[in-house]
Amino acid sequence: MAVLKVIEVLANSDESWEDAAKKAVAQAAKSVKNIRSVYINEQSATVKDGKIDNYRVNVKITFEVK
Repeated sequence: MAVLKVIEVLANSDESWEDAAKKAVAQAAKSVKNIRSVYINEQSATVKDGKIDNYRVNVKITFEVK
């Protein structure tokens, strides 16, 4: 039986929500091994001069504990 753990990570990007999610996983992978999945819990953005300035995601990352 596998034991899984979930952590919550916040990340942002100037490009897209997808890029922000990729950055969250890449940063988590530096210290967490065996990442299995990512769940986009929440998306938001900041607006400057009528345009999206920054994309933000709140993600839940699931990994196996060995």
